[in-house]
Amino acid sequence: MSLFEGYERRIDQINEVCKKYGIASIEEAKTICDEKGVKAYDIVGDLQPIAFENAKWAYTLGAAIAIKKGCTAAADAAKAIGEGLQAFCVPGSVADHRKVGLGHGNLGAMLLSEEAGCFAFLAGHESFAAAEGAIGIAQTANKVRKNPLRVILNGLGKDAAQIISRINGFTFVETEYDFKADKVNVVKEIAYSDGLRSKVRCYGAESVQEGVAIMKLEKVDISITGNSTNPTRFQHPVAGCYKKDCIENGKKYFSVASGGGTGRTLHPDNMAAGPASYGMTDTMGRMHGDAQFAGSSSVPAHVDMMGLIGAGNNPMVGMTVAVAVAVQEAMSK
Repeated sequence: MSLFEGYERRIDQINEVCKKYGIASIEEAKTICDEKGVKAYDIVGDLQPIAFENAKWAYTLGAAIAIKKGCTAAADAAKAIGEGLQAFCVPGSVADHRKVGLGHGNLGAMLLSEEAGCFAFLAGHESFAAAEGAIGIAQTANKVRKNPLRVILNGLGKDAAQIISRINGFTFVETEYDFKADKVNVVKEIAYSDGLRSKVRCYGAESVQEGVAIMKLEKVDISITGNSTNPTRFQHPVAGCYKKDCIENGKKYFSVASGGGTGRTLHPDNMAAGPASYGMTDTMGRMHGDAQFAGSSSVPAHVDMMGLIGAGNNPMVGMTVAVAVAVQEAMSK
C-alpha cells in the first residue's frame, strides 16, 4: 500500500524538497521528528480525527524541515512547515497555483508573532472545523507568545453560536446590534469551561452589520472565512465590509479567503476544473482576500481535491500553530 493518499502524484516533488534539506526520504523526516520528540503526525490526527494520512505526513515533513533549518522560534518554524505543505501540493493544481501550502505557513507565522492581537474564524457556526482550529490555537499559541492571542468565532445565528460553545467549552457571547447607533452591545457571556477553551469567544450575528460590528468590537487583526452556511450573505460580505472600514481608519487587517465554495460554487463555472475556475464565492474571496486558500474549511476530501492535503483549512490553521510550537519547545531543550 502507498504511504499516503495521492502518493504517486506527490512523491517526486516531495523527494526534491527532502533532498534540498538533506533528508533522505519522507520516512526519514518522521525519524528526524521522532528523535526530537516532535509528534507532528499525532498532532494532526488529534486536531482533526478525519484528516487524511497525507496531511499527517505533510506536517511531519514540515516539522523535519524546521528542525533541519534550526528554527528556534515558532514563527520561523511555521514558515518552514509551510514549505513541507507546499511540497505536498499536486503540480498544476489549484493549491499549487495559489501556493496554499506556503500561505498556511505564513498565516501560522503571523498568529505566532506579537503583532497579531485577535484572530477570527469568520464562519458558519455549524462548522466544527472552525472549533477544531480554534482549539489548536488556544491550546498552543500562547505558550510562546508574550501577549496572549485572542481567538474568536463569528458567524450567523445566536443559537448555533451557543450550541458550538457548549459542546466545545468556549465562551458564548450574546450580542444585540443597535442599528441607530451602529454599535453592538454585549448582553451576556456564558463560559462553558474554565480552561484554555473558555478563552475562545464565540459570537452569533443576525446580519452583516452586526457581524462587522463584532469584528470592530474585538479589533480583529486577522481572519479566515469559511463558506459553510450563506457565504454570499454573511462571511465574505463581513470580511469585505470590515476591510473597507479598516482601510478608511488606518488599521492593518489581513483577510484570508477560504471555504468549500472557493473556486467552485454559485456560478456556471462550477462545472469547470482547475485553477481557472471562478465561482461566485471565489470571486468574493478575491475581492477582500490578502490570501486565498483552496478547498473546504472543514472537509478533508475537498481540500485534497484542490491538490493540497486531506485536512480542512480551519483545522490546518490550528495544526500549523501547534506543530510550530512543538518544534520551538523541542529545539529549546
